[in-house]
Amino acid sequence: MADNFVVDGSNLATESRTEPSLVQLQEAVAAFRSEHPGAVVTVVVDASFEHRIDPKERRAFAKVESKGEVVSPPAGAVGRGDGFLLQIANRTQGTVVSNDSFQEFHAEYEWLFEPGRLIGGKPVPGVGWIFSLRRPVRGTVSRKTLAKANQDDKAEKQIRVAIAEATADALEPDTPRKRRRRGGRGRGKEVSNVSEPEAVNEPAPFLQFVIAHRLGTEVTGTVDAFASHGAFIDVDGVRCYVPLSALGNPPPSRARDVISRGETRSFVVQAVDAPRRGIELGLPGFSHVAGSPSEETVAADVRGARTKKPPTKTVKTTPKKVAKKTPVKKTPVMATKAASKAPTKTVKKVAKKEPAKTVKKVAKKTPVKKTPVKATKAASKAPAKTLKSAAKKSAQRKR
Repeated sequence: MADNFVVDGSNLATESRTEPSLVQLQEAVAAFRSEHPGAVVTVVVDASFEHRIDPKERRAFAKVESKGEVVSPPAGAVGRGDGFLLQIANRTQGTVVSNDSFQEFHAEYEWLFEPGRLIGGKPVPGVGWIFSLRRPVRGTVSRKTLAKANQDDKAEKQIRVAIAEATADALEPDTPRKRRRRGGRGRGKEVSNVSEPEAVNEPAPFLQFVIAHRLGTEVTGTVDAFASHGAFIDVDGVRCYVPLSALGNPPPSRARDVISRGETRSFVVQAVDAPRRGIELGLPGFSHVAGSPSEETVAADVRGARTKKPPTKTVKTTPKKVAKKTPVKKTPVMATKAASKAPTKTVKKVAKKEPAKTVKKVAKKTPVKKTPVKATKAASKAPAKTLKSAAKKSAQRKR
């Protein structure tokens, strides 16, 4: 066990009580020193300890504090005096004497869970103070703290990846990357000449920016232009973007309602887009530090980086006539209309192609028996010379 001990004075002075007591704290420290003679014991109380003890004990507390037997953090220290106490224990590799679990510091001081780094104490009536080794208790606050630490670690890893990718782009800016085709046939084959996403910034300035400004740090930029969902900010020649969600709570309807073009202000680096070499910013107090930029930032960067290209004329190809491939059966009405539309030249050509000799031969081969009605019609159509010759023949027979 370590020879350095840091006593949580405010915790021991309040054990089994509603308000801290200087007398109880002094009894606890005396009992602990007797169990660990020769050890270095540092007693830490929070800044409000003097105002919460009994007014009769305040003069005695002032004397103890002036002798250096008790130390307290500056007024307004984060975590009351817990952060100050744990920082002392961390630097001295000391053991903490407290009944607190320090849940909000579990992610920062993992050594609290090491055996022998935390001792608890409790006054037992008729016996005195009893001290024993203990382990911190994990609760809701601890889980939230660890979850936030994991997010920060993930964002830090993404920053390192962004730096590595930016370094590679700066060294080989014209070399297309290769990617593996996932799924389907040809799995595992490399496909080259894959088009890169349109970049917002050049590799070298982007790399310098990422190295110099980590996530959560403030930068000074000038409002360059406005977009439909935010504004573009120029930071030392690097083009950044601030979305509406990072300009206020609730977000404003327009960026120009909060910032003005040409205005120079402080912004917080809240995300990095490594593939597009983009930076997302936010106003202090409204920024949300994350590992990747929002969708509106990516969309704005893509629109801002895309150069205007002349529109290509699309030629509409008319499909071939289906009527030739799939003939439609014509109804009588349709046949009549088609016949009326047919050109006269076609009819004449057909008539010319059919010679008169062929018609006569057909008539001789297949004589048609004429009915009386048909005979009459045929007689009416016969020429006048034929009728005259028939009349002469009938007159000669009578004679």
